[in-house]
Amino acid sequence: MATSKEEKIPSKSKALVVAAIDFGTMYSGYAFSLTQDWKKTYTYTWYGGNAPSNKNPTVLLLDSNEEFVAFGYDAEDQYSKLTAKKVHEDYYYFQRFKMILHQDLGVKKNILCTDELGKKLPASMVFAHCIRHLKDHLLTEINKSIPGISTEEVDYVLTVPAIWGERAKRFMREAAKEAGIKERLIIALEPEAASIYCQHLTKEDLTKDDHKQTSSVLGQLSVGDKYMVVDLGGGTADITVHQQCEDLTLEEIVPASGGPWGGKSVDDRFIGFLENISGPESMAEYKKQNMYDFLDILRKFEITKRSITPEKTGHVWVRIPLSFFEFCKTNRKVKNASAAIEVSSHKGIVQYESGKLKWTVENFKQIFFEETVDSIVKHIEKLLKDAKIRDTKAILMVGGFSECKLVQQAIIKKCTGKKVIIPIDAGLAVVKGAVYFGHDPKAISRRVAMYTYGIQTWPEFKPTLHPLSKKYEIDGKSRCKDVFFPIVRKGEKIPVGLSKPQIFRPLFEKGSMLHCSVYISDDEDPKYIDESGCDLLGTLEVPLLNHDPANVEVEETLYFGETELRVTARDLSTNKAIDFTFDIL
Repeated sequence: MATSKEEKIPSKSKALVVAAIDFGTMYSGYAFSLTQDWKKTYTYTWYGGNAPSNKNPTVLLLDSNEEFVAFGYDAEDQYSKLTAKKVHEDYYYFQRFKMILHQDLGVKKNILCTDELGKKLPASMVFAHCIRHLKDHLLTEINKSIPGISTEEVDYVLTVPAIWGERAKRFMREAAKEAGIKERLIIALEPEAASIYCQHLTKEDLTKDDHKQTSSVLGQLSVGDKYMVVDLGGGTADITVHQQCEDLTLEEIVPASGGPWGGKSVDDRFIGFLENISGPESMAEYKKQNMYDFLDILRKFEITKRSITPEKTGHVWVRIPLSFFEFCKTNRKVKNASAAIEVSSHKGIVQYESGKLKWTVENFKQIFFEETVDSIVKHIEKLLKDAKIRDTKAILMVGGFSECKLVQQAIIKKCTGKKVIIPIDAGLAVVKGAVYFGHDPKAISRRVAMYTYGIQTWPEFKPTLHPLSKKYEIDGKSRCKDVFFPIVRKGEKIPVGLSKPQIFRPLFEKGSMLHCSVYISDDEDPKYIDESGCDLLGTLEVPLLNHDPANVEVEETLYFGETELRVTARDLSTNKAIDFTFDIL
């Protein structure tokens, strides 16, 4: 078990334990601490791969009945054995699937995950299997400290990228419910969690490297100082800027931003490189025929990828199974491996020698790393031109991919005048910080709205104000349809728990349901809900079976500034909460 430093500050959690699950694209893990000694965090060490690790690969193996078989290194090992025996085709093997939630508009209740052989299952089932396994595993570990503890005595925290939208966050919450975490769950935004964790670092917790300026740490920055959090994980680069407030809470200065520039993007480029050699759209067929060897290729590339540093020169080799080159010969209709390379676009860039692909180090960096690293650095440079954060003092690098020396060097080189802070356990900053967030959910006191949130309204039609195409007759009255009424505007600073109540009456006198559509927009001042950049987030529905539609008034309140949008509804005539649905999936 690894522990962080202790500090005598009371926890705000009423549970016995706070446990955080960091569900990553490439690797997942958990951490927990007891409320009586909450700064002392525990992590678990898995054994697999090349060395002991506090993270387990986000890999799931299910049998033909869609039942759980294994997760992580155990799933990799078992599936490798199945593929070696050629008896794997009835199983489901999922890896690197979290990124299906990256495009928020595509996140629906029935979204599917595709396994390595192209078979599909409901994503909710796949995510729930993984979360359930991690939850059960951590409960086993917690029981070693507190025998007999139940899941009801634990506050759970589940991490998500800050750049994810409301649908992806809701999807993760629903998956956690399916996995048995029905109550006491907080969603934590990954860069925020890392930022909270690093508030407590000392100089000893930082990497020792002459190229990094480690004379100051976050806990020693002055009130009002701003710093950028660059969270580089397996799937995404998640970037935000925080400022320390007088009450020692943190305030977000600009909305979280980023893109799909995590470690997976380097791997994807490598797979695309191989496909260019073997033939267009051929890797799916190669995997089907040679899954064992395909997994071996990924493992070999991972080892090589981690060995690349700015100082490295000469050549790089990756051993490739013979089956790949036999497949290339058949698919490309060529005599040998070298001939397959010659007919691809990689002629002169890579060579085949004794069962290995060989590149110069410079070519390897350029082909597989350059685009990803450039995207990260250019985005940071663009952000730092914003007048609101131009005076940022430091850049905090966290997440597994932030340990890549090429990324570190590029950021240090481009961001001159900024202190670059890299914790020794950068890959654990998110999960440990998520534990701290569970003990102190108000550690972040203000956030910035990523979108303009609003509702659809039907005001009286005014010919001088509204286009004729928006005129609509309802019960003999002329209304303007599709009007976007903003509640919170993009870029607005919002205190945690900001409530925005709105009073609604049924639009139709004989309606049995009160509908309220909530929209989001990329614009600060949208006019209509059908404009480009506007999107229906969800519709809040209140049944009116026990009410007189002509007289009922319902107050619907949206709460902003938290990690998720929250909604409540109450009947103004009775002042009681009423049932409603708000399905955004």
